Amino acid sequence: MNNQSQWNSRITFLLAMIGAAVGLGNIWRYSYVVYSNGGGTFFIPYLIAILIMGIPFLVLEYGIGYRHKDSFSNILRSINPKLEYVSWALVLIIYFVLIYYLVIVSWDLVYLGASFNFSWGADSALYFVKNVGGSSNLSNIASFIIPTTISMVIVWIFVWYISHKDLNDGIGRASKILMPLLFCIIAFIIVFALTLPGAGIGINALLKPDWQMLFNINIWLAAFSQIIFSLSMGESISLTYASYLPEGSKLTDNVLIVVFANCVFEVCTAFGIFSILGYMSYTSGTPMVELVSEGTGLVFVVFPMIFNIMGPIARIIAPLLFVAILFAGISSAVAVFEPMINSSIHKFNWSRKKTVTVWSIVGCILSLLFTTGISSYMVGIVDSFITGFCILFLIVIQCIIFTWFYDVEGVIPILNENDRVKVGRTWLFVLKYVLPLFLLFMWITGVYHLLLNANNFELLVYGIISVVVLILSYIFTNINKEHH
Repeated sequence: MNNQSQWNSRITFLLAMIGAAVGLGNIWRYSYVVYSNGGGTFFIPYLIAILIMGIPFLVLEYGIGYRHKDSFSNILRSINPKLEYVSWALVLIIYFVLIYYLVIVSWDLVYLGASFNFSWGADSALYFVKNVGGSSNLSNIASFIIPTTISMVIVWIFVWYISHKDLNDGIGRASKILMPLLFCIIAFIIVFALTLPGAGIGINALLKPDWQMLFNINIWLAAFSQIIFSLSMGESISLTYASYLPEGSKLTDNVLIVVFANCVFEVCTAFGIFSILGYMSYTSGTPMVELVSEGTGLVFVVFPMIFNIMGPIARIIAPLLFVAILFAGISSAVAVFEPMINSSIHKFNWSRKKTVTVWSIVGCILSLLFTTGISSYMVGIVDSFITGFCILFLIVIQCIIFTWFYDVEGVIPILNENDRVKVGRTWLFVLKYVLPLFLLFMWITGVYHLLLNANNFELLVYGIISVVVLILSYIFTNINKEHH
């Protein structure tokens, strides 16, 4: 195989894969999703989503990556040359995710700086609008939010530094340092949070089951989309990382370890977050319902409010929380970058250093679009379009390509060769029939809601992204045609 790197140990691969899976969504999205989708009831669709979608699809990605030891675009081209368009569309969309994902990580870096002297002050919501995320007022589009812009450049330099080195010196070493540190910090925060007065209020609110919700389609959609994005399914990250595995590696067993680690991290972190919210509810008399907010609001508005009333221990907990989010964000960002790096190395025959440097400069310039006075609004628009529309659609397409137009049965002996856990007909049936239908239904529902609620500015952004991806996919597919 030309210019293809290899992991130097199983533990390096596992930590890198866990780093790819454990990201911002595990820390701030998951607890909100559980709380707003039936509490304890949510764990039933969540487990089913893991069993019928998360594990089978990841096993497929590992098997194909390991079998071909090639880039995603080359693998699809080998099935049918026309499919290279699809591969570049996915790789470009995942690269777009990196561009705004690093802006969210840069917000966290601003807060990490602020957490040493609590410079967000008494009104944390106002601080977020002024210094970090801006507002949805389009007249602010022409000005940059300076702290966010500077942080974004720093975060890009971090990602460039890790990614431009060889696989084991870069991603491998970073994962070995960041992942154990991340788990230790989060474990400390959770144990501390569980001892706070009022922690029980939060945990009861999180776990209180609402059995009626099981018959609501939304709880199922929420569980499946949480698993897709939590495990970075169908983003060609797992496929790319698995292509670096040496001969004789375990595959299905590794998938189970990664999925287990990711889910334990998610569930435990939710306990920590809700214990802290319970403490806030207990000490301030504010009902839980008013405190729980989604994602960025929770971490950047509610948490600073809690730290303000927590006393001296908050001086330790606040920086630790923002460091944990930074580590989770960087480790995931490096993984999100890898499909573009790998596909470009194989397509253009560039060195790793050149590839990473070129795409980091381009990405950093494009990230500027998300550091203006409408930073958080822009991130929200693009994120909902890319996750709800583009990635889901491309996972459906991959499911169909790999199970109907590819020798997927040939992957089974490869998967079963070194693994304790075997796959067979049931696995094939789920991938071929159950998953595509369910994902297609999810996609149609998602697109309906997306277009129903979009205003003209949002539709314009959706249109621009679609056109750019289609044009660039065409260009990249047709470059260097004569070399093949």
